[in-house]
Order: sequence, then C-alpha cells, then structure tokens
Amino acid sequence: MAHANQVPVEAGAKDFAIADIQAWAISFPVPEHNSVRLGVGRARKRDAVVVKVTTAGGLVGWGESHHGRAHTSIAHLVGHALRPLALGMDATDVHGVWRRIYDAQLAAMGTGAACAMAMSGIDMALWDIRAKAVGWPLYRLLGGASRPLRAYAGGVALGWQEPAALAEEAAAHVRAGYRAVKLRLGDSVERDTARVAAVREALGPGVVILADANTAYTLDDARRMVPVLGELGVGWLEEPFPAHDYRNYELARGYGSLPFAAGENHYTRFEFNRLIDDRAVDVLQPDLSKTGGVSETLRIAAHASAYKLAVHPHTSMTGINMAATLHVLAAIDGDGYFEADVSRGNLFRDELVATPFAIGADGCVRPPEKPGIGVEVDEAFIRDHPAIEGPAYA
Repeated sequence: MAHANQVPVEAGAKDFAIADIQAWAISFPVPEHNSVRLGVGRARKRDAVVVKVTTAGGLVGWGESHHGRAHTSIAHLVGHALRPLALGMDATDVHGVWRRIYDAQLAAMGTGAACAMAMSGIDMALWDIRAKAVGWPLYRLLGGASRPLRAYAGGVALGWQEPAALAEEAAAHVRAGYRAVKLRLGDSVERDTARVAAVREALGPGVVILADANTAYTLDDARRMVPVLGELGVGWLEEPFPAHDYRNYELARGYGSLPFAAGENHYTRFEFNRLIDDRAVDVLQPDLSKTGGVSETLRIAAHASAYKLAVHPHTSMTGINMAATLHVLAAIDGDGYFEADVSRGNLFRDELVATPFAIGADGCVRPPEKPGIGVEVDEAFIRDHPAIEGPAYA
C-alpha cells in the first residue's frame, strides 16, 4: 500500500519539479513554570522556521531552518531569496539545488550564516521528498540501517537551578531510561561546580554527565573549570567560548584533558575545516537546521571520520529536525549521541509533529520507520502559532 505523499518511482521527471517552497516563522510563549535559565538568558518563548517543498506531482517534503534569533527574517529569506533559485528544479537533485543556492547566495552574496540556516530547511525537505519517492525511511536511502542510537537528556533543560533541584531533575531522566545527561553551565565557577558535583553525587559514576557553557566562559573561567570538570568525570565541555574565538579554544586545551565540543554555531563544511585543522575540538556538533542541511552534515561527518573525530549533532527546536538527525546518525560512521530534547512543554516537539523519538530501556533511541523523515506535520498548528516578535531569551 502506498504511503501518503508517496509517488511511483516511474513517475515522469516533470512530476518531481519543484512547484513551490513555503516557509513559516512560528512561535509559542514559554510559561514561567517551564522556563529554563542558562548562559544565554531565561527562555521566554520558542521560535522556529518550518519549510515546505511541494513538487508538481504533489509530493511534499518538510524541513526546519534554524530561527537564528530572527525567525521572521529567516523565513523571509527562504521564501523570497532562495525560493526563486530552486523553483522548477528537480527535487531529487538535492545536491544540484544546494549548489545553485550556494553559488548564487552563500558564496557570491556573502549572506553567510543566515543563508546557511535558510537553505538547511530546503535541503532537509528535499531529502524528505527523495526518500518518500522510493518509499524508504531516510536512513535507508542514506545507506544506513535501523540501529539503537545512544541518547542523552538535553535540549533547553537542566539549567541554572539550585544543586539539589537540578540533581533531582537529572535523576528523573535517568529513571526514565537515559544513561547520559547534559547540564547547562556558564554561571559562576563556584555555582557551576556545585551543580555538577551535586548531580555526580546523585547519579553516581555510571551515568555520563556532559556540560554546555553556552559560550559564557572567559579564558580565566575555563582555566579554573576544566580541571574540576575533569575530576568530576564530565564527558565534554560544549562551547565554553563563542564559535569563532578559536584562540581561546587552542589556549584552553592546555588546562586539562577534558574534551571540548563545538559546532552548533558553525556553518557549512568550510567553518568545520577550521575546527578540525586547529585540533582544539574533539567533538563536532553540526546542526542539520543550521549548517546546510542533511547534505552538508553528511559532508562534515565524512571529513570528521577521516580524522576519527566524534560527531554528536546538535538538535534544534522542532521534531522535524530531531527526526532528520536520527536518520543521519543511523547512516554515518561512529557511535554519536542523539541530543534528546527533554525540555518541558515543547509544543514544536510534541504537537507540530508527533514526538519523533522514545527512549528505550537501553538508553537508546531509533530512527522513524515511515518513508522520508518520518513525521507528519500539523499545518493547523502552524496557522495557530504565528510569529511572536522580540527576543526568545531575556
């Protein structure tokens, strides 16, 4: 039986022509009881950009472009600058569309990060179409197989709380099945130390603790924190510094043996080249909705594999990107972690689509099995959650 949105493989090439590209900026407010404080501020709302690509034959693909703290601008860029470049092209020619956008906008016009985020949603949607066209889940089209993928409890969660409350929240995720959790640091050295120590004491040595400073550390902070985190058995320190502060990453490597992680704020393989060449980062974290989509993440992962570097992708706001990330993880080399968003009340994860993952007793998740990315988008939800202007964190 054919799946919804599936077309026969033998359909004429004209049926795969891109007929339309739409992008919506959507938002919902975060109530106080679900708000988390972290290095970039306290969460006040959530923003996202959802991309829909439709072919002449009626096949629909969905993608997510990261909001970039400017969700209406990113959606406008998709619909007005990138859409004309891709209209009429073969939707299955994913790399051809990527190259046309790159040549016309990313490289030639210097639109940089904004263009990378915008094109990510289009690329993701095209891979959704390509896999639906053959009736396969995306991981299979990419040469992967359904397998258990290690997951850690992450997302906009486990933030700046009192140590005892944070330890209890982390323990609840472990009771739910997770064998790894990620804590939000970037407060003061003393308070960060107290939080990590409390979680380690509560969880014991058998649970992996990861840490994310959200670019909030100074070099002096890192000098004091890196040895402490190493002693507490933390698996990595994510983004202690801003993405392009390469010198601080290089200097801070000398403060201990703690692995550094970065990549969610690096765009395209060309910026990842610098991360790899500087040898300052052990863990690469491309985000499919930021760095150039599925296509570019696969290129980054191949480069990382040649240097035996770990790839643990960052996941963004909606279940669309989360599902796509699961497929990519199932298809690339290595044993990368899936960042399972465990934040309270994320409507983009649970209502825009059906929650695309479930933690197993083994602490692992698996990619969806439906054709394409494997999620059905509720377009009524999009209509009911228009963009809210203003900062998402305060």
